[in-house]
Amino acid sequence: MKLVVHKEDDALYLRLDDTPIIESEEVSDGIILDYNAAGKVVGIEVLYISQRSPDSWQTILLETTP
Repeated sequence: MKLVVHKEDDALYLRLDDTPIIESEEVSDGIILDYNAAGKVVGIEVLYISQRSPDSWQTILLETTP
């Protein structure tokens, strides 16, 4: 799993695995899902991240639960 923040593009991208992306779909304004050949979501892109959360560039919290 890989999380990338693109300040210049004002976007956040979460890549869930390394399988090839076959199709992408904007499911909501600025929310894009990437799918592999099996139809599974392998990436999630969030555009306009600074407008969604003004402090998002400063801190990213990763929390795991049992």
